[in-house]
Amino acid sequence: MSAALLDFPPAGPSARDLMERALDPHILLGMPHLNGNGLSETWLMKELGHRHWLMLACHLGLDNAAFRTADGEEAYAAICATSLTDARFDVVQANNILTIHSRLSVVSRTRTSTRHELSVHGRSVGAVELISTFVYRTIKDNNHSIARVTLPEPPGERFQPSRLAENAADIRNGRSATHFGFPVPANKALRTFRFDPSASQEFNGAGLFYFAEYQALADRALESWFPLKGPVVRKDVFFLGNIERNESVFFDLIDFSDEQKTVYGQLRRENGKVIAKIFGLWRCLR
Repeated sequence: MSAALLDFPPAGPSARDLMERALDPHILLGMPHLNGNGLSETWLMKELGHRHWLMLACHLGLDNAAFRTADGEEAYAAICATSLTDARFDVVQANNILTIHSRLSVVSRTRTSTRHELSVHGRSVGAVELISTFVYRTIKDNNHSIARVTLPEPPGERFQPSRLAENAADIRNGRSATHFGFPVPANKALRTFRFDPSASQEFNGAGLFYFAEYQALADRALESWFPLKGPVVRKDVFFLGNIERNESVFFDLIDFSDEQKTVYGQLRRENGKVIAKIFGLWRCLR
């Protein structure tokens, strides 16, 4: 008489285990993380966006970053503003260990902030704050129908102030007169760059134009107009909408200062609807 051997595969790590691993503060840098100017800003924003969503899921007590409205519809923690300050990406090299120290704070019933301090060998190479708000599609598969929604928060939540969140609200509601020294209401373009996003490259798994690609598109336009543009030092991006697949998007150069090395631009749809305002400071701009 023989006994059958049952081969059960070993249990793999849970999603919660992997979320905790993904939030490890240390990353060994290689080619995927770098570009010709040092640390890749686009890669960094994707990584920090991922960490933001995982931190938010852990904060809400979820086993993964699958957010739902009260009636079970898919919801997304959409990034509505980012701020990069004191960047020194040009000193970052392959095989460096990037350390990311992050903290989360709740700004309001609809908005959450994460702040990420970046360092290499104990030396600061920048700081990034991201603000998100929960959204959902009011019309299925329609990216123009994105609207805000409130998800349940843990009881006893204490709200923390965020200057970036305040700036984002002021710009969205037309209350901001200036930012980076530029008049925010100005919208007459000095130059315009047209871009046709790829569904396989610039859109994320939720079918939305990925927030990290907004600044990537702006950089592509600025490099064509300012070929000697140096490393980024500071950048604020305020997100005001999204686009559909197969829809063109335009980057307008609204104003710039050679003396201050600053730029103000906007991304818009073909119908003129502004979907982002972008303000940047570089070491060299000419």
